[in-house]
Amino acid sequence: MRLTRRTFFKLTGAAGATAVAATTAEASSGRTKEPQTPAVLVDTTRCVGCRACEAACAEANALAQPYKSGDAAALDTRRSTDPTAFTVVNRFDGDAKHETRFVKKQCMHCLEPGCASACLVRAIEKTPEGPVVYHKDRCLGCRYCMVACPFDVPKFEYDSATPLIRKCTFCAERQAQGLPPACASVCPSGALTFGRRDELILEAKRRVYGTADKYEPHIFGEHEVGGTSWIYISDRPLDQLGFNGEMPTWTMASLTQPALAAVPFVLTLWPPLLMGLYTFSQRRARHDHDDTPDEEARHA
Repeated sequence: MRLTRRTFFKLTGAAGATAVAATTAEASSGRTKEPQTPAVLVDTTRCVGCRACEAACAEANALAQPYKSGDAAALDTRRSTDPTAFTVVNRFDGDAKHETRFVKKQCMHCLEPGCASACLVRAIEKTPEGPVVYHKDRCLGCRYCMVACPFDVPKFEYDSATPLIRKCTFCAERQAQGLPPACASVCPSGALTFGRRDELILEAKRRVYGTADKYEPHIFGEHEVGGTSWIYISDRPLDQLGFNGEMPTWTMASLTQPALAAVPFVLTLWPPLLMGLYTFSQRRARHDHDDTPDEEARHA
């Protein structure tokens, strides 16, 4: 087949459409089916603030150990996750209507995570097994994942000479071995229940709607941002326990996927497209030169 200008653009367009379609299919195939995804039900009415989950998380991820579990002063300050602490427990003092509650915070492992959808190189990836993991060898350090996360979870190692993004990985390696996440395995009060998401949603509904006036009629994580793998119930309005009560039900990924679908096309086909244009321009220049009579012929 002769490679003409028209043929070249037809082939380029077809290859581009194929690349975009393949990327979209690949992204879709990586989504975890909701009934099968692992999850944790967090019942804040059962949490006693012992912070054993923090210690277990630190040990499992080779992080610095947090304050001693018996050190009540550690709960005097509201904390967030950081590169050295993938999970933290905060205290929310009671009032005339409500008892003091303790709430664990970590990556929510969204069913369709905004952080993963915003990553240009898939350094953060939603695995088919459920956890949202980080690949340090792919990371460009752009920190788009931090902007895209509605829960403010991914953290950047600003003080490191070779900084990485750090966050809870849902103990993906432990789960691959048939073990529960480290935090859930040590909870002494039953505040953390590990299992399949569909079964935990049913259990949450049984507790919330089957126990009169004990729980707020809201299961946080069932629908927020398309659903999460960490599900919370409480006897207090969750916006009083550090949660955003106006979290949308649509996914963060829906905002980024249309734009990022073109990235594979740009990265893989733009260079050969430019080379093709250069080749055609050089061929045209030579053709024009060959068709131009030389100076002596014009003066003959």
